[in-house]
Amino acid sequence: MPSAAERTRTLVQSTCSAALLIPGVDAAAWDQLMPLSRSVGPDGDLFLELPADSPAVRTATHAEDDELTAVLELTDVAPVSVPHRIRGRAWVSGWITTVPGLSGPGRMTLRLETGEAYVDDLWGAEEVEPEEFRDAAPDPLIEYEAELLQHLHAAHGEQLATLCGLLGGRTEGRCTARPPAVVPLALDRHGLRLRLCEYRGQCYDARFEFPAPVRDVNELRDAMYTLFEAAAR
Repeated sequence: MPSAAERTRTLVQSTCSAALLIPGVDAAAWDQLMPLSRSVGPDGDLFLELPADSPAVRTATHAEDDELTAVLELTDVAPVSVPHRIRGRAWVSGWITTVPGLSGPGRMTLRLETGEAYVDDLWGAEEVEPEEFRDAAPDPLIEYEAELLQHLHAAHGEQLATLCGLLGGRTEGRCTARPPAVVPLALDRHGLRLRLCEYRGQCYDARFEFPAPVRDVNELRDAMYTLFEAAAR
């Protein structure tokens, strides 16, 4: 399974929604707290680009020599329609400073020196040390995951349903007379997670591991083919 640090890096470098929360800054102006872009430097620090008139930027600018704490809160929502769509949240906290000269007109870059991080997602809740976050790499499929899940949901629903047969006795008779609706929920280099929803409204997840971690979309195609072939036997 991906480590907590890898999962946190993946969320930070994905397109999931995020907000920079600073003590004393009105969180009601939520759209003004959402970074326009975000990246991770070699030391594990976050570089967040915001509108120059954002309250977060004004606060960071006025703080100058004072240590200003902040938290980047990330919310990961499934890109397909499914019950309980929030797949996870992560928080990266530390100290914020301005970085003049990196942004264009009307924008300002803030540097968040990572002090600690925490992730609570489909895998569970775990703390992440700054060094672990710095050294982790995001999942190689993150750039394509949303599009791939939407494609699987729209074009391969019947094939996804056949994967239920690979669960064997673990389904406790669920995949029988009235099979559940099957929705692709998450995809990473290690495998595919489906959410199975019964007609009574109950949902449960099933995880299908690839034979080996994939490194790109081409290897993913082969891994998915192997899964579907196994289900068809």
